[in-house]
Amino acid sequence: MDINKISDVLSFIALHDAHIVAISISAVFFGAMTYIGNGPNFMVKSIADHQKVETPGFLGYMLKFAFPVLIPIYVLIWLLFIA
Repeated sequence: MDINKISDVLSFIALHDAHIVAISISAVFFGAMTYIGNGPNFMVKSIADHQKVETPGFLGYMLKFAFPVLIPIYVLIWLLFIA
């Protein structure tokens, strides 16, 4: 298969539709778990800090938001779209 051939790409999509859904969901939803490794989040945190808005660090984000909020949402998304 060649990514530069539209026919190859379309045949891959037709044969592997579940993989395409999984990749799409991962790209859209799971990016929120990369709080520190994301350039726009650095900008938002910098602006918030400059305005004296309290923002969590990486560990605070993981403990307050990622684990208790995002992980259950991701499990629900997995159950709805993947399983």
